Formats: sequence, C-alpha cells, structure tokens
Amino acid sequence: MFSTIMDWISVGLIPILIALFILYGLYKKVDVYGCFINGAVEGFNTVVRIIPYLVAIFVAIGALRGSGTLETMQKLVGPVFDRFNLTADMVPHIITRSLSGSGSTGVMAELVNNYGPDSFIGRVASVFQGGTSTTMYIITVYLGAVGIKKVRHTVATGLITDIASFIMSVIIVAVLFGY
Repeated sequence: MFSTIMDWISVGLIPILIALFILYGLYKKVDVYGCFINGAVEGFNTVVRIIPYLVAIFVAIGALRGSGTLETMQKLVGPVFDRFNLTADMVPHIITRSLSGSGSTGVMAELVNNYGPDSFIGRVASVFQGGTSTTMYIITVYLGAVGIKKVRHTVATGLITDIASFIMSVIIVAVLFGY
C-alpha cells in the first residue's frame, strides 16, 4: 500500500507541480510562456559563461587519472584505510566528489557494483555521496559565474569539510550498521 502510494507520488509529482505553476500564472494573468522563454535564455547565457570553468574541472579530473596521481594516492592511503575496513578504491570517489557530481556518481556505482550495496564500503560510499557536495564545482562555477576571483579560504574550508564528511560517513555507517 505505502509503496504504491510512493510510486504514484514519484511519477505524478513533477507534472502536477508544473501544471499548478502554469495555472497559478494564468490566474495571476502572467505571460507564462514568455517567462519560460526568458528563463531559458538566461539559463543558456549562464551556461555559456560557465563553460570555461566546466572545461577546467574536466581537464583536472582527466589529469588526475591520466598522470597516475589517483593510483599513487591509493597506494599511500591504502594501509590507513585497511585499518578501518575500507579500501583504497574509495580514494577516487573522495577526490572526484568535490569535482564532479556525475563523475563521483559513476565512481560510487563502481564501488557498489564491486563490493555490493549492503557492504560496509557500499554503504559508506552511498552516505558520503549523499552527505557531501561538489565543493570545487560550486566554487569554480558559481563564484566564477558571478565574477568572484578571490576565493581566499573557501577552497581550504570546502576541502576540509569534504574530508570531515568522509570521516563522518565511516562513523555513521559503522554505528548504524554495527561494523
């Protein structure tokens, strides 16, 4: 019963919300289509402005993988991770999470496929994925889009937060699931 209701809500919620926005706009005598087109134009202009920042992020990810930096980091942290029943295979997830949401989702999916969704590693990867944000992406794209060039302590604070989020993910999963 509950899952049927949730299925209905998940399928129907977005179309219902869109219809409600359109009806409300018509009720208020707003040119809904014109507003939609103006928003689409603004969105396109924003995308054009942030493309250089996106390219920089993708180049950074490619450089980390191509240069062997990820593999070197995995070898360095492997012994530490082993002490906590983790694997060095999580290093790419930790690094890519702050750079790219879709890239880190791919790495997380690989971890879940390799270790299982109900494994300690699969659960830690899932909690970390859901509990963090794409720090470097946010800094480069959003601050870059509005022209902020001096980020001062923003990068360090964001990366420290990402590390703290990973540590808390390990602790939360260990406590909740008794590992």
